[in-house]
Amino acid sequence: MVADPFSRQEILHTLQSLIRTPSVNPTIAPAEPYGESAIAAFVCDWLKRRGIRASIEQAAPGRPNVFAEIGSRTGPSLVLCAHLDTVGTAGMTIPPFEPRVENEKVFGRGSYDMKGSVAAILAAVAALSQDNNLPGCVLLALVADEEDASLGARDFVRRHSADAAILTEPSEGRLILAHKGFVWLELTTRGRAAHGSRWDLGVSAIAKMARVIESLERFDRETLRRRDHPLVGPASQHCALIEGGSGLSTYSEKCVLRIERRTLPGETPEQVLAETEAVVRESGEEAEIRLLLDRPPLVSDSNSPIARAVRDAATAVTGHKPEDAGVAYWMDAAIFAAEGIPAVNYGPSGVGAHEAVEWVDFDSVVSCARVLAEAARRFFAVAS
Repeated sequence: MVADPFSRQEILHTLQSLIRTPSVNPTIAPAEPYGESAIAAFVCDWLKRRGIRASIEQAAPGRPNVFAEIGSRTGPSLVLCAHLDTVGTAGMTIPPFEPRVENEKVFGRGSYDMKGSVAAILAAVAALSQDNNLPGCVLLALVADEEDASLGARDFVRRHSADAAILTEPSEGRLILAHKGFVWLELTTRGRAAHGSRWDLGVSAIAKMARVIESLERFDRETLRRRDHPLVGPASQHCALIEGGSGLSTYSEKCVLRIERRTLPGETPEQVLAETEAVVRESGEEAEIRLLLDRPPLVSDSNSPIARAVRDAATAVTGHKPEDAGVAYWMDAAIFAAEGIPAVNYGPSGVGAHEAVEWVDFDSVVSCARVLAEAARRFFAVAS
């Protein structure tokens, strides 16, 4: 067992080992089919070598979560969660899996999003595991597939319950109480295929879709941007992918558009569908609309026991009260909240999520580890 789990040298070694273990999500980057198996095995072994009960749970074939548990189930239970997968490395201008330390910045794919958080959780749990009288239970949810469909988080909440959860996506030391949701829709317009010379017969599905897109863009500018939430900002929508046509000399018979709508707390997939149908009607065209995927927004009570515990812990560790904030992106926190597990987010600082250069501020990783451990103790004290 490590004498001081918060040793900077120990945490840095763990973080570097995590970065050296590729865990690119195979669904979003099929050319880099690493997956989470190797990193899950590394983390599970790391925990077991420190006497912590840990196991692999398959969220789907070949998509493992790491589950671990310390403390007593007779008291309150708290989940510490981070995802193990990363986005791909195409276009990176630094070696993705060779961690470099420069001016307290640790570079590499996943350093910021979010292996720095994984290292912080591991250090926090190692510290808490040394307390033989911990008045509660800490559950680790180190999950797969957050970068795509959140198979890991969804599987975790099916298997395990808890009284609260702390997600650890990078937050620059802020306490995140809200985030947007999203809805993915597919729109299809139909035309009539004909030879390019037969203007009298051909009907272009692409031209129809162009008019639909014009209406969608106007709806985004004039309606959605005026809907505003104090923590996460305005709603938004964008046209993401389009496909249509079979050749230059043929009128397109079919055009398919995929759009993403970023939703505010209180907005529902049913509302998004109804509004999209109205926008299409306004365009003067017809389109088939299909719901592909939706994920809910999050809004957490700033006075909940878990929010107070994290806020007070961060204040005690860092010397200043963290800002209550929201973010525009989606995270697994909403999956926990949807299962009745109050969830907040607190994580390290850095730059470069999904970008060509990625780094995490190492001081913030160490600080995050201390905050997580202190937050667990404070939560157990108020929730007992």
